[in-house]
Amino acid sequence: MSGPVLVAVAHGSAHPDARPAVAALARQIGRLAPVIDVRIAFAAHAEPSLAAALADAGSGAVVVPLLLSTGYHLTTDLTTDLTGGLSAGIGPARPLGPDPLLTIALAARLREAGVPAGTPVVLAAAGSSDPRAEAEVGDQAAMLAEQLGTEVTAAFAAAGQPAVPEAVARVRARTGGPVAVASYLLAPGQFHRRLAASGADWVSAPLGDHPAVAALVIDRYRTQRAAA
Repeated sequence: MSGPVLVAVAHGSAHPDARPAVAALARQIGRLAPVIDVRIAFAAHAEPSLAAALADAGSGAVVVPLLLSTGYHLTTDLTTDLTGGLSAGIGPARPLGPDPLLTIALAARLREAGVPAGTPVVLAAAGSSDPRAEAEVGDQAAMLAEQLGTEVTAAFAAAGQPAVPEAVARVRARTGGPVAVASYLLAPGQFHRRLAASGADWVSAPLGDHPAVAALVIDRYRTQRAAA
C-alpha cells in the first residue's frame, strides 16, 4: 500500500441495510483508488468501533468521517477517541459536506428516482443540535439549487427546522405542483423511512456508494494526510 490506512467511520444504524451500504461505499473507494487500504468503523450501533478499527489499522491511520455535516459525533465522539490515546490516528478529517461532489451525487439520485427537471426539491438532512450543521445543509441546498436550476429548500428529519413534511407542504402550497425530496443521507435507516412519509411525490435513495461520494472520501483522506 502507498500510504496509511483510510478508516472511514460512519454514524452507524440498527437498520439491516445500513452496514452493507457503508461496505459498498468502501468497495467503491477501493475501485477508484486501489492503492488505498480502506477500512470501515462505526460511531454506534454496529461493529467495528472506531477504537477497534484504529487498533487493527496500525500507526498513522487517517480517519475520514462519513458524516455530511458537523455534529456531536464529529466534534465530541471521534475527536475524543483520537485524543484519548486509542491510537496514533490522523484526523478526523472535516465532514463530507457541503461539497460540489455531493451536489453531483444528489442530482444523480434525483434523476434515478424519476424526478422531472425543474421540480422544486426539499433537501432532507438528518439534522443536528449544532447550529453549524444547519448552516452547512443550507449551503449544500444552495449548491444543489444552482446545479438543478430550481428551488431547493433545506429541511431536517430529526433536529432542526423546518421538519421535512412541513417543508414539503409549504413548497406544495406555494407552487401548487409536485415536490421531490433529495435524501441527504449516506445509508438507509430510520431517517430515510421518515422521508417516505413526508408527503413528497418522489424521494431519492440515500447517497450510498455513488462514485462522486467515493471520490470525495478519497479527497478528504489525501487532504488530511497532507496536512498531517
